[in-house]
Amino acid sequence: MNQPNDPENLEQLFDRLRTATEHQERVSVADLFQAVGERSFGPVVFVAGLIVVAPLIGDIPGVPTIMGLIVLLTLGQLLFQRHSIWLPATLAGRRVSRRKLMRGLEWLEKPTAWMDRYTRPRLVWLTRGPGQYLMALECMSVAGAMPAMEVVPFSANGGGLSLMAFGLAIIARDGVLAVLASAFTVGTFWFIGSALLG
Repeated sequence: MNQPNDPENLEQLFDRLRTATEHQERVSVADLFQAVGERSFGPVVFVAGLIVVAPLIGDIPGVPTIMGLIVLLTLGQLLFQRHSIWLPATLAGRRVSRRKLMRGLEWLEKPTAWMDRYTRPRLVWLTRGPGQYLMALECMSVAGAMPAMEVVPFSANGGGLSLMAFGLAIIARDGVLAVLASAFTVGTFWFIGSALLG
């Protein structure tokens, strides 16, 4: 999943996003992919979750579903062992205000700095080989449920946090975080099921 020049923590990832988009008023999905690396499956999953969770952006109707579709396409290609990510032009050309994106990053700076301090390579076998494919399937299940999450209040935020946790686990090669992300995903699905069936 990770390539030699991939970001190794969230600080590096956010710096790439800021630098790569600093001269643009509106940022496309393709711009974000180029910033984080077109072969970087972990950062792509993290950024998709970030957009869902970020204030002002994730609250826009349809955004969680679009991000879910991007994750499905991205990780589907991982399962078929593609070495770079392809998206259809209609998705790659979707744009968001850079000002809103940067505001979301600023909102996440403190919690991500805290996460960078406590994530490190642990139980690396869970983020490699069969473990990475299991994580991909879990992320795809979250992404597939995004349309339903738009109906259940606050559940899209839970789905976005799950994607962020899985993406960070891949970036940092942190198997402990992957386990916590799996537990959080189960909790999110339980919340959605209770809301829909209750």
